[in-house]
Amino acid sequence: MTDDKVWRDDMSAQTPVTQTKATQIPVIDLAPWLSGDPDARARTAEAVDEALSRAGFLLITGHGVGGEVRERVRAAAREFFALPAEVKQRYSVGVGGRGWLAKGAEANGYSEGTRTPPDLKESWTVGADQPTGDAETDAFWFQPNHWPLAEVPELRTEVEDYLARMRTVAQEVLRLLAAALGEHEGFFTDHTGHPTYTLNINWYPGTGVVGQPQPGQFRIGPHTDFGTVTLLDRQQGKGGLQVYTAPEDGGTGWQDAPWEPDALTVNIGDLMARWTGDRWKSGRHRVLPPSPEAPEEDLMSLVYFYECDPHTTVTPTGGPVAYQPVDSTTYLRAKLDAITVS
Repeated sequence: MTDDKVWRDDMSAQTPVTQTKATQIPVIDLAPWLSGDPDARARTAEAVDEALSRAGFLLITGHGVGGEVRERVRAAAREFFALPAEVKQRYSVGVGGRGWLAKGAEANGYSEGTRTPPDLKESWTVGADQPTGDAETDAFWFQPNHWPLAEVPELRTEVEDYLARMRTVAQEVLRLLAAALGEHEGFFTDHTGHPTYTLNINWYPGTGVVGQPQPGQFRIGPHTDFGTVTLLDRQQGKGGLQVYTAPEDGGTGWQDAPWEPDALTVNIGDLMARWTGDRWKSGRHRVLPPSPEAPEEDLMSLVYFYECDPHTTVTPTGGPVAYQPVDSTTYLRAKLDAITVS
């Protein structure tokens, strides 16, 4: 696959779903959905509905973002994270900012009321930076991205390319999700004309960098994502991603997340779960601390959060819970404030 391909050439597959060892979380090939065949598209949408109703997670292949693209982003990010702390400090920001988030700045478990120690990670965060013209909205949601051009100039080039590719994938995923709900395909993308989105490049170093984990400390504490849809490219490891499937839904509690080398992990957040009246689950997950079996394991995840236009009124459609409509911007800002370590 060449870098400028957006979707894979083979659109002939008619079987959208394969099972992983974690059978609650299927691997769904986008090729049948993209084939134009009505039956194949319907089967894909049905499989997505079933997966999100159980765990809020699925894996997708056939998304067209090649492994070489993702690895170029990682290589550039590793150069940045390897810089001396005093250099990285020039780009230091708080939660919700654009730049470097130091270890200890976040505790994601706070969002569900768990007072965990701070998360064992560093992050580089960028996002949507085209202003809307509304000063208050732009000041937080469309901040300028800052780049370490003097130290790692290729980080900007690779990340901006990745952001463009991931927005294309996210738009298609939202069209698929709309079909899975039985709505018209623009049900969500009608609200993504000028959306907010962020990319967190999360670095999970070993104990030689972060020290021995405290009791109850994680690389990322247990939580659900806050927004619409998350597209994750991750690396497999002993101190990696775990997902929670509820026993009342046929799940087994915490389990290692399935991993496929070419797949992106997709999960929905609290806002999307609310949008569906809890027909779909907001995927609960955590990232384990460095394992005693591999204390110097070094992993990096590319986490793309795709949201809706600012101040979208999210009114539930169907589902078992009749939530009141919420303003998306107010809702998401409160969630971000909740995980900030003061």
